[in-house]
Amino acid sequence: MRSFLFTAALVLLALPAHAADSARARLDAFAKGLSAVSAHFAQTVYDVNGQPADSTEGSLALSAPRQFRWETTRPYKQLIVADGMHVWIYDPELEQVTVRNQGVEESHSPLTVLTDLGQLDREFKVNEQGNRDGRLWLRLKSTAKDPQFEYADLGFGPAGLDRMVFKDTLGNRTEIRFSDWQRNPRLPADAFKFTPPKGTDVIGDITPDAEVHPLKD
Repeated sequence: MRSFLFTAALVLLALPAHAADSARARLDAFAKGLSAVSAHFAQTVYDVNGQPADSTEGSLALSAPRQFRWETTRPYKQLIVADGMHVWIYDPELEQVTVRNQGVEESHSPLTVLTDLGQLDREFKVNEQGNRDGRLWLRLKSTAKDPQFEYADLGFGPAGLDRMVFKDTLGNRTEIRFSDWQRNPRLPADAFKFTPPKGTDVIGDITPDAEVHPLKD
């Protein structure tokens, strides 16, 4: 589930009201000139029988090209931070943080579509899904040999991207609802930095020669 949260986080975006009347055109229009975005989210996970299994709420922040912060505040707390080199997943209740190389986590996942739409076409099959429930839908299916999810659908309403639905390889479905979008907000300087609190168990290795993509000034 945590890897799917990460996958989800960097494809979050809002929509200018004047964008063309197709989901892909709206995505293309918004990605141009994007430097940062923030919003609130409400997420529900449904099991293979369609029954709700878990619901969470929180906030997110994204800064091009690869920094993001996904913070769950209800009903429990969890923090996922990607700093451009590494991904940190912090569980304050367990006093535990998992760290991994961001390049590995990004492989064949819709993480950089906002800053590299060419990668969207290289790594995914992208199909318009038409108008459903008052939204225009765009479906992304990974072309990786062993994809982490079956598909990810982006739903664009009148005010922008207000839904994301994806199905994992086990048949679970996750729906994310977005609100309070802010395009190019002024984010705190430390929004994408993470230092494990004193006494926290750190799990995972940072491999020096891993395929990590550092941020450029």
